[in-house]
Amino acid sequence: MYSTRVTWHVNASRPVVYRALVEADAIATWRVPGGMTSHVHEFDAREGGRFRVSLTYEAPVGTGKLATYTDTYHGHFVKLVPNTQVVEVLEFETADPALRGTMTMTTTLSDADGGTDVVVVHEGIPDAVLATDNERGTRMALANLARLVETSEPSG
Repeated sequence: MYSTRVTWHVNASRPVVYRALVEADAIATWRVPGGMTSHVHEFDAREGGRFRVSLTYEAPVGTGKLATYTDTYHGHFVKLVPNTQVVEVLEFETADPALRGTMTMTTTLSDADGGTDVVVVHEGIPDAVLATDNERGTRMALANLARLVETSEPSG
């Protein structure tokens, strides 16, 4: 198992970014890598609240962990600090023992250059998931997050 850390600057305030981390509709929009669609089955954004999300490849080229073209994960929120931090524990739904185990994803927000720096740390990633794939997927998702919140931020 290993960890990754990805940082992204977003031109929106921390409250706007935080809302996108804890609203199911926003998650369905931004937390999906390119070439995939998402479906949020369950999402209870409170400490101890559970979530379940599926990501499906748009073209039949990817290999999913649950089904041929789908990755599904579930978990719960460990810590929610409004406008500052979200800590989630999650795991893939898979029969493959190489992909099993819980991972912790900590997203931390801080003020920076008139916007927000978003730092995502994944811990406990199974070795069967390539670090480059995890980092690329996280960067794609954070780029989607930036597009979502930068267009929703009211102009001053």
